Amino acid sequence: MVDVLGGRRLLTREGEAVEAEAALQNKVVALYFAAGRCAPSRDFTPLLRDFYGALVSAARRPAPFEVVFVSADRSAREMRDFMRQLHGAWLALPFHDPCRLELRRKYNITALPRLVVVKQDGEVITHRGWKQIRERGLACLQAWVEAADIFQDFTG
Repeated sequence: MVDVLGGRRLLTREGEAVEAEAALQNKVVALYFAAGRCAPSRDFTPLLRDFYGALVSAARRPAPFEVVFVSADRSAREMRDFMRQLHGAWLALPFHDPCRLELRRKYNITALPRLVVVKQDGEVITHRGWKQIRERGLACLQAWVEAADIFQDFTG
């Protein structure tokens, strides 16, 4: 994902900017396409937050996984409100970044929410990350890490 988001800054839930390369290096990246006004997004976001929180708290070293929220909200304010209300401590592409629309086109996002799990080069591991999390919980991470060719033993 560094290939796609290279040179960009991402935002933390608190609004701090971080360099995408540093934050996403050697990680499976889940692009989370959602909007606060979308009821299915509001239903899935707490599940993703719990999944992400469990990975972070269970890891002896940083988990080889990061979520990047790609907002489909109508305004930066809607995006901020959604992030503050329901999101986990993951990253977000700034609302006004043109890459937001490019990513929606690239990954053919036609409905929300969508969790597209990708390798470092942006190649898709799965378009159905939200379904895999619902069905398999934390077990899906190991399969994603193996598919991404990230050589880390994530045993918790």
